[in-house]
Amino acid sequence: MLQISKKLRKCALYLSHKCRDGNLQSVFSCLDIVWILYDKIMNWSPEKAQDDDRDFFIISKGQATLALYPVLIEKGYFKMDEVASQIGQFDSRYCIQTDLTKFKGGIENNAGSLGHGLPFAAGIAYANKIKKSPSNVYVLCGDGEFCEGTMWEACIFASAKKLDNLCVIIDDNNSVAAMVDMGDMKKKLEAFNFDVFEVDGHNLSKLEDVFKKAMLLSNEKPKAIIAKTLRGFGSKTMAENDIWFHKAPNEEELELLIKEVESL
Repeated sequence: MLQISKKLRKCALYLSHKCRDGNLQSVFSCLDIVWILYDKIMNWSPEKAQDDDRDFFIISKGQATLALYPVLIEKGYFKMDEVASQIGQFDSRYCIQTDLTKFKGGIENNAGSLGHGLPFAAGIAYANKIKKSPSNVYVLCGDGEFCEGTMWEACIFASAKKLDNLCVIIDDNNSVAAMVDMGDMKKKLEAFNFDVFEVDGHNLSKLEDVFKKAMLLSNEKPKAIIAKTLRGFGSKTMAENDIWFHKAPNEEELELLIKEVESL
């Protein structure tokens, strides 16, 4: 595992420990995706965080908010000491799920109920089309979210409005299989007239390549990237024990998990 992936995971572990909350399996499955978007793909920087023509990142699977904070800290937008001292505290702006109302830039949506982020992202993408903005909109969804009807309604809208400035990223960590057999997700999205790509969601170079390939296409189709991931990737303990779907580490567990990440 590359050092940046380890650093981000250790930061997420520490923040989870500080706020005594977190869905760490889900966070660890998508951290590499979020990093590549901010580091290699999006037209975004701390200086551009409020520019009209910036690219947007919408976190639809809000339980993975702890994958976003470490990336924004690493990019210099947030300060580690401030986030760590305030996260999860009463009336703090650093919530366990993103809260747009407490920021001017950096956080683009409110998260919470699943199935809302994709419709929100489609609305931004459509507005940007009307304004003839060069902005692209990237939205991170969980595979389980596609049990929500709003997700497919948004897909119909995105296709009908030819939103080729919209990229839907599916963190396919096999969560949905425990609930319902979704069948072939790639074929389903292609039936909704999406350009669909599949990629190893933990391979940074492959992630960079597939995002660049997808967004170069100007064929009036929205894009979907199915990222094959593993829940808890980077920690043997979290990958093997589903209690870490929603659990924060105590001091002893924090030390163990950090060692596992560092040794991978």
